Amino acid sequence: MQKRKLGKNGLEVSALGLGCMGMSYAYGEIPGKKEMISLIQKAVEDGVTLFDTAEMYGPFTNEELVGEALAPYRNKVVIATKFGIKMQEGKQLQDSRPEQIRKSVEGSLKRLTTSYIDLYYQHRVDTAVPIEDVAGAMKDLIREGKIKHWGLSEAGVKTIRRAHAVQPVTAVQSEYSLWWRRPEKELVPTLEELGIGFVTFSPLGKGFLAGNFNKESKFGKSDFRNIVPRFTPEALEANQVVVDLLKKVAEQKSATPGQIALAWLLAQKPWIVPIPGTTKLHRLEENIGAAKVTLTSNELRDIHSALEKITVVGDRYPEELEKRTGL
Repeated sequence: MQKRKLGKNGLEVSALGLGCMGMSYAYGEIPGKKEMISLIQKAVEDGVTLFDTAEMYGPFTNEELVGEALAPYRNKVVIATKFGIKMQEGKQLQDSRPEQIRKSVEGSLKRLTTSYIDLYYQHRVDTAVPIEDVAGAMKDLIREGKIKHWGLSEAGVKTIRRAHAVQPVTAVQSEYSLWWRRPEKELVPTLEELGIGFVTFSPLGKGFLAGNFNKESKFGKSDFRNIVPRFTPEALEANQVVVDLLKKVAEQKSATPGQIALAWLLAQKPWIVPIPGTTKLHRLEENIGAAKVTLTSNELRDIHSALEKITVVGDRYPEELEKRTGL
């Protein structure tokens, strides 16, 4: 698979990474551990080198899974994990105090069975802790060799600038896709100016852009999509127009709607790396195949023109979760 560089400090990864969250958390029934280890290892064999996890996924079990799966390939892969969210009395709380970061990194290193973390993200901005303190803690961890690079997840541009001034940020992770294009307004230009890579999660709109759902779709009790406004029956029906657009282009390119959605992202900037997640081998292979799909300038222009006429229905997060982003 083609490689891309994140940031200016030499972090090179596959053009498409693998988001591992759904293997342990958030999307309903949890698959078998052996099956997921096999899937992760198949991704490595197919050229994927960037694997994304977090201490909060599970919590903790996803890091253990990723660590076990990647142990035989440790020097060939890039492991990204996250700190800054902890569970307390059943609720998620932000905590990026330097002393808590120390506890988090040691726990992640142990669960991942590694002596270093390639890319360490602050999971969400903690308004109670100055970002300069967080960046300072990252500088210390880099100096100690416990992490190689650091990044921010779902942070606003002012925070990114302040953090970058203390310790250069290698990558920012945020949602970005054909049906969530807000990053184009401020985030993408800022990252380009500063030379920071962009790792995009939910590049397939939590499965929607792959053409997986319609207004009749039902989700398990523990599936996060049950509380997402874009996944109400009304929104699913209204937003099918986006999938119809992808299907039209896919037919012309002998591809799938999901592959077109990923190819579109790859075409936006050479330093954008999508991390689609999946628990299914055939979906993994389909997603990896998107790296071979090239959209021409005319096709990209036509997609852009069509999107300008479409209004996507529903917010991407419930109000409480959206408040944690873009700080």
